[in-house]
Amino acid sequence: MKLPENPGPGLVLCYAYLWKHEFDAGSREGRKDRPAVVVLARRDLGPSQVLYVAPVSHSPPAATHEAVEIPIAVKRHLGLDDLPSFISATEMNVFVWPGPNLRPIRRLSSGSGDTAACHWGYLPTGLFRSLKRAIAYNRGLGAAGIIKR
Repeated sequence: MKLPENPGPGLVLCYAYLWKHEFDAGSREGRKDRPAVVVLARRDLGPSQVLYVAPVSHSPPAATHEAVEIPIAVKRHLGLDDLPSFISATEMNVFVWPGPNLRPIRRLSSGSGDTAACHWGYLPTGLFRSLKRAIAYNRGLGAAGIIKR
């Protein structure tokens, strides 16, 4: 699988995301590979980079402040499907890069997972800023959970 050299904030990865409700129910593995956005990339916690990722889902949030919708033009630019999608602003997974939960993007795979990329590209700056604001707002409400993987 082809890895980006320097995964930074805004990068959209293919990742086996573990939702908080799944973790709370005892699961330790994500049930579905999905896009996940790098929110924070830290190099100050040890010898390896640590990433915080927020999941992308087709399910609309219960409240508008809980997620940021990805515009269809951005989805098309990244090569995602045309269904409405939302980046969660209420939870994240944290893992040491590269980690075992990265997945090759199936549409790029030609039968070998060794050459497929695990990322679609970066969100536009304005959309990423909106996500950061939404996460900060939810953290202020005490509604932003983190699952360490």
